[in-house]
Amino acid sequence: MNKHPESTGPSEEQQITLRGPAELADALPYLMGFHPSDSVVMVTLHGGRGRFGARLRLAIPQSSLEWPTVADQLAECLIKGSERRDARPDAIVAFLCQDPVDGETGNQTMERLRPFAQRLRTACGALDVPVLEVLCISGNRFWSYVCPDARCCPAEGNPLAMPGTSVMAAAATYAGIQVRGSLREMEARLTPLTRTSGAAQLRALDAAGSAMVPLLLDRERRQEVGGATLKLAGRLIDRLGKAPATAPSLADINDDRLISDEEAASMILGLQDRETRDRAAEWMEGPKAHAALRLWRALARRCVAPYEEHAAAPLTLAGWVSWSTGDEPAARVALGLALRFDPHYTFAQLLHEACNQGLDPETLRRCLRGERGKRADRHDRRAERVAGARPTRVRPAGRTRTRTGSTRPGSGAADRRRSARPGVQGRRGTRTGR
Repeated sequence: MNKHPESTGPSEEQQITLRGPAELADALPYLMGFHPSDSVVMVTLHGGRGRFGARLRLAIPQSSLEWPTVADQLAECLIKGSERRDARPDAIVAFLCQDPVDGETGNQTMERLRPFAQRLRTACGALDVPVLEVLCISGNRFWSYVCPDARCCPAEGNPLAMPGTSVMAAAATYAGIQVRGSLREMEARLTPLTRTSGAAQLRALDAAGSAMVPLLLDRERRQEVGGATLKLAGRLIDRLGKAPATAPSLADINDDRLISDEEAASMILGLQDRETRDRAAEWMEGPKAHAALRLWRALARRCVAPYEEHAAAPLTLAGWVSWSTGDEPAARVALGLALRFDPHYTFAQLLHEACNQGLDPETLRRCLRGERGKRADRHDRRAERVAGARPTRVRPAGRTRTRTGSTRPGSGAADRRRSARPGVQGRRGTRTGR
Protein backbone atom coordinates (compact mmCIF):
# COMPACT_ATOMS: atom_id res chain seq x y z
CA MET A 1 0.00 0.00 0.00
CA ASN A 2 1.32 3.42 -0.90
CA LYS A 3 2.35 5.56 2.04
CA HIS A 4 0.90 8.74 0.50
CA PRO A 5 -2.53 7.99 -0.97
CA GLU A 6 -4.13 9.64 -3.91
CA SER A 7 -7.10 11.64 -2.66
CA THR A 8 -9.93 13.37 -4.38
CA GLY A 9 -10.34 17.10 -4.05
CA PRO A 10 -13.22 19.35 -3.08
CA SER A 11 -15.90 18.03 -5.40
CA GLU A 12 -16.84 15.00 -7.45
CA GLU A 13 -16.68 17.03 -10.67
CA GLN A 14 -13.01 17.83 -10.26
CA GLN A 15 -10.49 15.39 -8.83
CA ILE A 16 -7.13 16.46 -7.47
CA THR A 17 -4.34 14.03 -6.72
CA LEU A 18 -2.42 14.82 -3.55
CA ARG A 19 1.10 13.42 -3.30
CA GLY A 20 3.04 13.47 -0.08
CA PRO A 21 2.78 15.24 3.26
CA ALA A 22 3.23 18.75 1.83
CA GLU A 23 0.10 18.57 -0.32
CA LEU A 24 -1.88 16.87 2.44
CA ALA A 25 -0.95 19.67 4.86
CA ASP A 26 -1.95 22.27 2.28
CA ALA A 27 -5.31 20.54 1.69
CA LEU A 28 -6.38 20.51 5.35
CA PRO A 29 -7.98 24.01 5.50
CA TYR A 30 -9.98 23.23 2.35
CA LEU A 31 -11.19 19.95 3.80
CA MET A 32 -12.44 21.68 6.95
CA GLY A 33 -13.38 25.13 5.60
CA PHE A 34 -11.08 26.85 8.11
CA HIS A 35 -7.59 26.58 9.57
CA PRO A 36 -7.86 24.21 12.54
CA SER A 37 -6.06 25.40 15.64
CA ASP A 38 -5.36 23.38 18.77
CA SER A 39 -7.12 20.47 17.07
CA VAL A 40 -6.81 16.83 16.20
CA VAL A 41 -8.38 16.14 12.80
CA MET A 42 -8.99 12.66 11.36
CA VAL A 43 -10.20 11.96 7.82
CA THR A 44 -11.23 8.63 6.33
CA LEU A 45 -10.01 7.38 2.94
CA HIS A 46 -12.05 5.09 0.71
CA GLY A 47 -11.25 3.03 -2.37
CA GLY A 48 -8.06 2.51 -4.30
CA ARG A 49 -7.73 6.20 -5.07
CA GLY A 50 -8.11 7.25 -1.45
CA ARG A 51 -11.30 9.30 -1.74
CA PHE A 52 -11.77 11.59 1.25
CA GLY A 53 -14.77 10.63 3.37
CA ALA A 54 -15.91 11.44 6.88
CA ARG A 55 -13.85 13.86 8.94
CA LEU A 56 -13.71 14.51 12.64
CA ARG A 57 -12.21 17.35 14.68
CA LEU A 58 -11.67 17.69 18.41
CA ALA A 59 -9.68 20.02 20.61
CA ILE A 60 -6.41 18.42 21.70
CA PRO A 61 -6.78 17.47 25.38
CA GLN A 62 -4.51 19.56 27.56
CA SER A 63 -3.57 16.63 29.79
CA SER A 64 -1.56 13.85 28.18
CA LEU A 65 -3.28 11.45 30.60
CA GLU A 66 -6.45 11.85 28.51
CA TRP A 67 -4.78 11.02 25.19
CA PRO A 68 -5.22 7.21 25.26
CA THR A 69 -8.93 7.41 26.09
CA VAL A 70 -9.59 10.20 23.59
CA ALA A 71 -7.68 8.36 20.84
CA ASP A 72 -9.77 5.22 21.37
CA GLN A 73 -13.00 7.22 21.32
CA LEU A 74 -12.05 9.14 18.18
CA ALA A 75 -11.07 5.98 16.30
CA GLU A 76 -14.26 4.16 17.23
CA CYS A 77 -16.50 7.16 16.49
CA LEU A 78 -14.94 7.79 13.08
CA ILE A 79 -14.76 4.18 11.90
CA LYS A 80 -18.13 3.02 13.24
CA GLY A 81 -19.80 6.18 11.98
CA SER A 82 -18.37 5.65 8.48
CA GLU A 83 -19.66 2.08 8.49
CA ARG A 84 -23.18 3.20 9.38
CA ARG A 85 -23.22 5.93 6.74
CA ASP A 86 -21.40 4.47 3.77
CA ALA A 87 -18.71 1.84 4.10
CA ARG A 88 -15.84 0.88 6.33
CA PRO A 89 -12.85 3.15 5.59
CA ASP A 90 -9.81 1.65 3.93
CA ALA A 91 -7.41 4.00 5.73
CA ILE A 92 -7.18 7.20 7.76
CA VAL A 93 -5.01 10.31 7.73
CA ALA A 94 -4.66 12.43 10.86
CA PHE A 95 -3.45 15.93 11.68
CA LEU A 96 -2.31 17.43 15.00
CA CYS A 97 -2.53 21.22 14.77
CA GLN A 98 -1.15 23.27 17.64
CA ASP A 99 1.04 26.36 17.72
CA PRO A 100 4.04 26.44 20.08
CA VAL A 101 3.23 27.41 23.68
CA ASP A 102 5.34 28.61 26.63
CA GLY A 103 8.42 29.37 24.57
CA GLU A 104 8.42 26.08 22.66
CA THR A 105 9.77 25.72 19.16
CA GLY A 106 7.67 24.03 16.54
CA ASN A 107 9.92 21.00 16.73
CA GLN A 108 9.41 20.77 20.50
CA THR A 109 5.64 20.97 20.02
CA MET A 110 5.84 18.15 17.51
CA GLU A 111 7.85 15.97 19.89
CA ARG A 112 5.50 16.71 22.79
CA LEU A 113 2.54 15.52 20.71
CA ARG A 114 4.30 12.43 19.34
CA PRO A 115 2.82 10.05 21.97
CA PHE A 116 -0.67 11.25 21.03
CA ALA A 117 0.07 10.61 17.34
CA GLN A 118 1.28 7.12 18.14
CA ARG A 119 -1.80 6.43 20.26
CA LEU A 120 -4.08 7.47 17.38
CA ARG A 121 -2.29 5.03 15.07
CA THR A 122 -2.57 2.23 17.63
CA ALA A 123 -6.27 2.89 18.27
CA CYS A 124 -7.17 2.78 14.58
CA GLY A 125 -4.96 -0.26 14.00
CA ALA A 126 -6.79 -2.10 16.78
CA LEU A 127 -9.93 -1.67 14.66
CA ASP A 128 -8.10 -2.98 11.56
CA VAL A 129 -7.93 0.39 9.80
CA PRO A 130 -4.39 1.63 9.08
CA VAL A 131 -3.32 5.24 9.54
CA LEU A 132 -1.30 6.12 6.45
CA GLU A 133 -0.12 9.52 7.61
CA VAL A 134 -0.08 11.65 10.75
CA LEU A 135 1.06 15.24 10.33
CA CYS A 136 1.91 17.81 12.98
CA ILE A 137 1.26 21.41 11.89
CA SER A 138 2.79 24.03 14.18
CA GLY A 139 4.20 27.50 13.69
CA ASN A 140 3.59 27.53 9.90
CA ARG A 141 5.61 24.33 9.48
CA PHE A 142 4.68 20.66 9.28
CA TRP A 143 6.25 17.35 10.26
CA SER A 144 5.38 13.75 9.38
CA TYR A 145 5.25 11.19 12.20
CA VAL A 146 5.28 8.41 9.60
CA CYS A 147 7.91 9.29 7.00
CA PRO A 148 11.43 8.32 8.12
CA ASP A 149 13.20 9.97 5.17
CA ALA A 150 15.05 13.11 6.35
CA ARG A 151 15.47 14.24 2.75
CA CYS A 152 11.75 15.04 2.41
CA CYS A 153 10.79 15.25 6.10
CA PRO A 154 13.73 16.86 7.95
CA ALA A 155 13.86 17.24 11.73
CA GLU A 156 13.28 21.01 11.50
CA GLY A 157 10.10 20.43 9.49
CA ASN A 158 8.98 21.92 6.21
CA PRO A 159 7.33 25.31 5.68
CA LEU A 160 3.68 25.33 4.71
CA ALA A 161 2.86 26.50 1.21
CA MET A 162 2.05 30.17 0.78
CA PRO A 163 -1.73 30.64 0.90
CA GLY A 164 -3.36 30.53 -2.51
CA THR A 165 -0.32 29.26 -4.39
CA SER A 166 -0.97 25.49 -4.56
CA VAL A 167 -2.88 23.33 -6.99
CA MET A 168 -5.36 22.58 -4.23
CA ALA A 169 -5.96 26.29 -3.67
CA ALA A 170 -6.65 26.82 -7.36
CA ALA A 171 -9.05 23.87 -7.47
CA ALA A 172 -10.85 25.07 -4.35
CA THR A 173 -11.25 28.55 -5.83
CA TYR A 174 -12.65 27.04 -9.00
CA ALA A 175 -15.11 24.94 -6.97
CA GLY A 176 -16.20 27.93 -4.88
CA ILE A 177 -14.75 26.59 -1.62
CA GLN A 178 -13.69 29.28 0.84
CA VAL A 179 -11.41 29.12 3.85
CA ARG A 180 -12.94 31.30 6.58
CA GLY A 181 -9.79 32.01 8.54
CA SER A 182 -8.76 30.26 11.72
CA LEU A 183 -10.89 28.22 14.07
CA ARG A 184 -10.22 30.82 16.79
CA GLU A 185 -11.66 33.57 14.59
CA MET A 186 -14.81 31.54 13.89
CA GLU A 187 -15.27 30.66 17.54
CA ALA A 188 -14.83 34.30 18.56
CA ARG A 189 -18.15 35.12 16.86
CA LEU A 190 -19.88 32.61 19.15
CA THR A 191 -17.98 32.87 22.42
CA PRO A 192 -19.80 34.37 25.44
CA LEU A 193 -18.80 37.82 26.62
CA THR A 194 -16.45 38.23 29.54
CA ARG A 195 -17.89 39.16 32.92
CA THR A 196 -16.46 42.69 32.61
CA SER A 197 -17.86 43.48 29.16
CA GLY A 198 -21.16 41.77 29.96
CA ALA A 199 -21.94 43.25 33.37
CA ALA A 200 -25.30 44.67 32.25
CA GLN A 201 -26.19 41.38 30.58
CA LEU A 202 -25.33 39.50 33.76
CA ARG A 203 -27.75 41.67 35.76
CA ALA A 204 -30.47 41.01 33.17
CA LEU A 205 -29.86 37.26 33.30
CA ASP A 206 -30.04 37.28 37.08
CA ALA A 207 -33.33 39.17 36.98
CA ALA A 208 -34.79 36.94 34.27
CA GLY A 209 -33.72 33.84 36.15
CA SER A 210 -35.38 35.01 39.36
CA ALA A 211 -38.64 35.67 37.51
CA MET A 212 -38.69 32.78 35.03
CA VAL A 213 -37.26 29.81 36.95
CA PRO A 214 -40.43 29.26 39.03
CA LEU A 215 -42.50 29.45 35.83
CA LEU A 216 -40.29 26.97 33.96
CA LEU A 217 -40.61 24.49 36.83
CA ASP A 218 -44.41 24.58 36.54
CA ARG A 219 -45.73 22.53 33.62
CA GLU A 220 -48.61 24.80 32.63
CA ARG A 221 -46.73 28.03 33.12
CA ARG A 222 -43.77 26.59 31.20
CA GLN A 223 -45.95 26.43 28.10
CA GLU A 224 -46.82 30.07 28.56
CA VAL A 225 -43.12 30.94 28.82
CA GLY A 226 -42.43 28.88 25.71
CA GLY A 227 -45.10 30.70 23.73
CA ALA A 228 -43.80 34.09 24.86
CA THR A 229 -40.22 33.07 24.02
CA LEU A 230 -41.16 32.02 20.49
CA LYS A 231 -43.13 35.24 19.92
CA LEU A 232 -40.14 37.28 21.07
CA ALA A 233 -37.86 35.22 18.82
CA GLY A 234 -40.11 35.96 15.85
CA ARG A 235 -39.97 39.69 16.54
CA LEU A 236 -36.20 39.66 16.93
CA ILE A 237 -35.75 37.65 13.72
CA ASP A 238 -37.86 40.19 11.84
CA ARG A 239 -35.85 43.01 13.40
CA LEU A 240 -32.50 41.48 12.43
CA GLY A 241 -33.76 40.63 8.97
CA LYS A 242 -34.45 44.30 8.26
CA ALA A 243 -30.94 45.39 9.27
CA PRO A 244 -28.64 46.25 6.34
CA ALA A 245 -25.98 43.70 5.39
CA THR A 246 -22.43 44.54 6.50
CA ALA A 247 -19.11 42.78 7.00
CA PRO A 248 -19.33 39.83 9.47
CA SER A 249 -17.57 41.59 12.35
CA LEU A 250 -19.66 44.74 11.95
CA ALA A 251 -22.81 42.65 11.57
CA ASP A 252 -22.18 40.99 14.93
CA ILE A 253 -21.74 44.37 16.62
CA ASN A 254 -24.90 45.69 14.97
CA ASP A 255 -26.89 42.58 15.95
CA ASP A 256 -25.80 42.99 19.57
CA ARG A 257 -27.03 46.57 19.53
CA LEU A 258 -30.42 45.56 18.12
CA ILE A 259 -31.13 43.14 20.98
CA SER A 260 -31.53 44.56 24.48
CA ASP A 261 -30.05 42.83 27.51
CA GLU A 262 -33.55 42.05 28.81
CA GLU A 263 -34.65 40.54 25.50
CA ALA A 264 -31.50 38.42 25.29
CA ALA A 265 -31.95 37.22 28.89
CA SER A 266 -35.57 36.20 28.29
CA MET A 267 -34.60 34.31 25.14
CA ILE A 268 -31.64 32.54 26.77
CA LEU A 269 -33.71 31.35 29.74
CA GLY A 270 -36.67 30.41 27.55
CA LEU A 271 -34.55 28.27 25.21
CA GLN A 272 -33.47 26.06 28.11
CA ASP A 273 -36.84 24.32 27.71
CA ARG A 274 -36.44 21.47 25.23
CA GLU A 275 -39.85 21.84 23.55
CA THR A 276 -39.33 25.57 23.05
CA ARG A 277 -35.86 24.97 21.61
CA ASP A 278 -37.19 22.30 19.23
CA ARG A 279 -39.87 24.64 17.95
CA ALA A 280 -37.27 27.37 17.50
CA ALA A 281 -35.32 24.93 15.32
CA GLU A 282 -38.08 25.21 12.72
CA TRP A 283 -36.53 28.53 11.56
CA MET A 284 -34.12 26.37 9.53
CA GLU A 285 -34.85 27.34 5.94
CA GLY A 286 -36.43 29.97 3.78
CA PRO A 287 -36.04 33.75 3.95
CA LYS A 288 -35.85 33.90 7.76
CA ALA A 289 -33.11 31.28 8.23
CA HIS A 290 -30.19 33.72 7.97
CA ALA A 291 -31.74 36.17 10.44
CA ALA A 292 -32.46 33.27 12.82
CA LEU A 293 -28.81 32.21 12.58
CA ARG A 294 -27.75 35.74 13.51
CA LEU A 295 -30.10 35.66 16.50
CA TRP A 296 -28.73 32.35 17.81
CA ARG A 297 -25.16 33.62 17.43
CA ALA A 298 -25.97 36.83 19.26
CA LEU A 299 -27.64 34.92 22.11
CA ALA A 300 -24.62 32.64 22.46
CA ARG A 301 -22.41 35.71 22.86
CA ARG A 302 -24.71 37.04 25.59
CA CYS A 303 -24.33 33.97 27.84
CA VAL A 304 -21.89 35.77 30.08
CA ALA A 305 -20.26 33.91 33.00
CA PRO A 306 -21.51 32.09 34.99
CA TYR A 307 -24.23 31.34 32.41
CA GLU A 308 -21.84 29.79 29.84
CA GLU A 309 -23.58 26.41 29.92
CA HIS A 310 -26.79 28.10 28.80
CA ALA A 311 -25.02 28.85 25.49
CA ALA A 312 -25.40 25.19 24.48
CA ALA A 313 -28.98 25.81 23.33
CA PRO A 314 -28.40 28.82 21.02
CA LEU A 315 -25.10 27.32 19.79
CA THR A 316 -26.85 24.09 18.85
CA LEU A 317 -29.53 26.05 17.02
CA ALA A 318 -26.79 28.02 15.21
CA GLY A 319 -25.12 24.76 14.23
CA TRP A 320 -28.40 23.28 13.06
CA VAL A 321 -29.31 26.26 10.86
CA SER A 322 -25.77 26.36 9.41
CA TRP A 323 -25.92 22.66 8.57
CA SER A 324 -29.46 22.90 7.21
CA THR A 325 -28.44 25.75 4.88
CA GLY A 326 -25.34 23.95 3.60
CA ASP A 327 -22.61 25.58 5.70
CA GLU A 328 -21.01 22.48 7.23
CA PRO A 329 -17.79 24.16 8.46
CA ALA A 330 -19.72 26.74 10.48
CA ALA A 331 -22.03 23.98 11.75
CA ARG A 332 -19.12 21.90 13.03
CA VAL A 333 -17.62 24.88 14.83
CA ALA A 334 -20.89 25.88 16.53
CA LEU A 335 -21.79 22.32 17.55
CA GLY A 336 -18.27 21.63 18.79
CA LEU A 337 -18.41 24.76 20.93
CA ALA A 338 -21.83 23.76 22.27
CA LEU A 339 -20.38 20.44 23.42
CA ARG A 340 -17.43 22.20 24.98
CA PHE A 341 -19.82 24.18 27.20
CA ASP A 342 -22.04 21.15 27.88
CA PRO A 343 -20.55 17.78 26.80
CA HIS A 344 -23.85 16.01 27.62
CA TYR A 345 -26.17 18.19 25.52
CA THR A 346 -27.94 15.46 23.58
CA PHE A 347 -29.25 17.53 20.66
CA ALA A 348 -25.75 18.88 19.96
CA GLN A 349 -24.26 15.38 20.22
CA LEU A 350 -26.67 13.99 17.64
CA LEU A 351 -26.27 16.89 15.20
CA HIS A 352 -22.48 16.93 15.57
CA GLU A 353 -22.21 13.23 14.78
CA ALA A 354 -24.59 13.47 11.82
CA CYS A 355 -22.80 16.51 10.39
CA ASN A 356 -19.37 14.91 10.75
CA GLN A 357 -20.62 11.79 8.99
CA GLY A 358 -21.85 13.84 6.05
CA LEU A 359 -25.51 12.88 6.45
CA ASP A 360 -28.27 14.79 4.67
CA PRO A 361 -30.09 17.22 7.00
CA GLU A 362 -33.26 16.86 4.94
CA THR A 363 -34.41 13.91 7.06
CA LEU A 364 -34.51 16.08 10.17
CA ARG A 365 -36.03 18.97 8.24
CA ARG A 366 -38.92 16.71 7.21
CA CYS A 367 -39.48 15.72 10.84
CA LEU A 368 -39.64 19.34 11.95
CA ARG A 369 -41.96 20.25 9.10
CA GLY A 370 -44.20 17.35 10.12
CA GLU A 371 -44.34 18.51 13.74
CA ARG A 372 -45.19 22.01 12.58
CA GLY A 373 -48.02 20.64 10.43
CA LYS A 374 -49.39 18.56 13.31
CA ARG A 375 -49.49 21.61 15.57
CA ALA A 376 -51.30 23.59 12.90
CA ASP A 377 -53.88 20.81 12.53
CA ARG A 378 -54.39 20.63 16.31
CA HIS A 379 -54.83 24.40 16.41
CA ASP A 380 -57.44 24.29 13.64
CA ARG A 381 -59.38 21.47 15.33
CA ARG A 382 -59.27 23.30 18.66
CA ALA A 383 -60.58 26.46 17.01
CA GLU A 384 -63.41 24.50 15.40
CA ARG A 385 -64.39 22.92 18.74
CA VAL A 386 -64.38 26.28 20.48
CA ALA A 387 -66.47 27.85 17.73
CA GLY A 388 -68.99 24.99 17.90
CA ALA A 389 -69.20 24.90 21.69
CA ARG A 390 -69.65 28.63 22.22
CA PRO A 391 -72.46 30.02 20.05
CA THR A 392 -72.81 33.75 19.98
CA ARG A 393 -75.33 35.07 22.51
CA VAL A 394 -76.97 38.48 22.58
CA ARG A 395 -76.86 39.94 26.09
CA PRO A 396 -79.97 41.70 27.41
CA ALA A 397 -79.83 45.44 27.15
CA GLY A 398 -78.51 47.19 30.21
CA ARG A 399 -76.50 44.23 31.51
CA THR A 400 -72.75 44.41 31.40
CA ARG A 401 -69.97 42.46 33.00
CA THR A 402 -66.82 44.10 34.20
CA ARG A 403 -63.53 42.23 34.72
CA THR A 404 -61.01 43.76 37.03
CA GLY A 405 -57.45 42.76 37.74
CA SER A 406 -57.37 40.12 35.02
CA THR A 407 -54.13 39.21 33.34
CA ARG A 408 -54.05 37.86 29.81
CA PRO A 409 -52.11 34.57 29.80
CA GLY A 410 -49.02 34.44 27.66
CA SER A 411 -48.71 38.21 27.44
CA GLY A 412 -44.95 38.09 27.35
CA ALA A 413 -41.95 37.22 29.51
CA ALA A 414 -41.33 40.88 30.33
CA ASP A 415 -44.85 41.33 31.78
CA ARG A 416 -44.49 38.18 33.86
CA ARG A 417 -41.17 39.36 35.22
CA ARG A 418 -42.75 42.61 36.38
CA SER A 419 -45.60 40.81 38.13
CA ALA A 420 -43.72 37.78 39.46
CA ARG A 421 -42.60 37.82 43.06
CA PRO A 422 -38.80 37.54 43.26
CA GLY A 423 -37.62 34.17 44.41
CA VAL A 424 -34.23 32.95 45.48
CA GLN A 425 -31.57 34.83 43.58
CA GLY A 426 -29.81 32.33 41.33
CA ARG A 427 -27.49 32.81 38.41
CA ARG A 428 -27.70 29.40 36.85
CA GLY A 429 -31.36 29.57 35.94
CA THR A 430 -32.96 26.28 34.97
CA ARG A 431 -32.78 23.85 32.12
CA THR A 432 -35.67 21.55 31.42
CA GLY A 433 -34.34 19.34 28.67
CA ARG A 434 -31.53 18.74 26.28
